[in-house]
Amino acid sequence: MLALFAYILVPDDSPNANQMHLAINSKKPGFKVTMLNIPTGNEPEFSLLNLFTGTQNRFTEEPITSYKFSGDELIAMLYAEDGQGLEKNYPLAQFGKKLSTQEIESNFIEERTFILGTDKYGRDLLSRMLIGMRISLSIGFVAVLISLLIGITLGALAGYFGGKLDAAIMWLINVTWSIPTLLLVIAITLALGKGFWQVFIAVGLTMWVEVARVVRGQVLGVKELQYVTAARALGYGNYRIISKHILPNIMAPVIVISAANFAAAILIESGLSFLGIGAQPPMPSWGAMIKDHYSYIILGKAYLAIIPGLAIMSLVMAFMLIGNALRDALDVKS
Repeated sequence: MLALFAYILVPDDSPNANQMHLAINSKKPGFKVTMLNIPTGNEPEFSLLNLFTGTQNRFTEEPITSYKFSGDELIAMLYAEDGQGLEKNYPLAQFGKKLSTQEIESNFIEERTFILGTDKYGRDLLSRMLIGMRISLSIGFVAVLISLLIGITLGALAGYFGGKLDAAIMWLINVTWSIPTLLLVIAITLALGKGFWQVFIAVGLTMWVEVARVVRGQVLGVKELQYVTAARALGYGNYRIISKHILPNIMAPVIVISAANFAAAILIESGLSFLGIGAQPPMPSWGAMIKDHYSYIILGKAYLAIIPGLAIMSLVMAFMLIGNALRDALDVKS
């Protein structure tokens, strides 16, 4: 729910939470600053789609330390690390016609708190974390879906028909299994190109092998049972026997594997983003956040890499626990 409705909840609802404030880069969690919001003249139309994709910036945000009104101008002292910020003048008409100084103060100047601090570009880390969660969950769902479609299909065909078809599919499974997963994903990604959907496809195409092996083994055991023999005696076709009689009775171990594959897909995507071939900037990704900030660990700002690292660890552990719980719940022997 947090990932789905992230743009409603995050402080920075711009697309990809990419509002930069270089003057306040790499600030610690809880950092507070006075923010001057200068209208850009861009008034995007409201649509329900914006709740899921973000809205274009209506303001140019400037961190300031102090301000005063002089005549028809607002004079602001821009924020600087050393306290020696520049003075900048803004015509009051820039904020709207016939607005009093009190209205400008209440509508365009605010105290901003960065709960998780800012990254090296001055972007709100909390917003980037919540929106980056979408990448991890999306890669899990799509990769698992692709792996289930391929794995169940090939595993069921190999187990049910046997013979040369089984030998051919098992040869393909063994060849794919022998290639290190990360190397295979990198090769597929480089062939398809860098990007969001390319990673989904690449990860999904490498995770079907385990599903296929489990489904094949289950089908080999189930196809000799009496209810399958009865279905054949009634004249049902192979497709109906596989889809209506065999697969529904072997899904328990497949569901458990899917939960584990979900966690593995998140780890693989994080690794690809860390290597620079996953989700591309400015799209937020937890793996890319670690890549951007791992050098800060020795610079006294380790939280910039530790926060996304803990998020990855927590999400992967959650799906591993779900897999274990499903295994216990669906185990007919317990």
